[in-house]
Amino acid sequence: MSVEQITKKVIDILRGYVKDSALLEKATQETHILKDLKVNSARLVDIIIKCEDVFGTSIDDDEADRIATIGDAVLLIQQKAA
Repeated sequence: MSVEQITKKVIDILRGYVKDSALLEKATQETHILKDLKVNSARLVDIIIKCEDVFGTSIDDDEADRIATIGDAVLLIQQKAA
């Protein structure tokens, strides 16, 4: 799966957790999930669980702690898919 495909799926997942979906329209790899998208840490856990389901992978606590931006999530998923 390409970076673009993973990014699109991650943004689609985020849509269900971001209060202002307009923020996702200009989201990039550098977009910070908590600060820029105003997602709280409890919702971030839900997002990670949803990513595990959608991408058929498992993300441990140490890996989850390293997810701050959309790009971090995409990179981790890409590495696990390899």
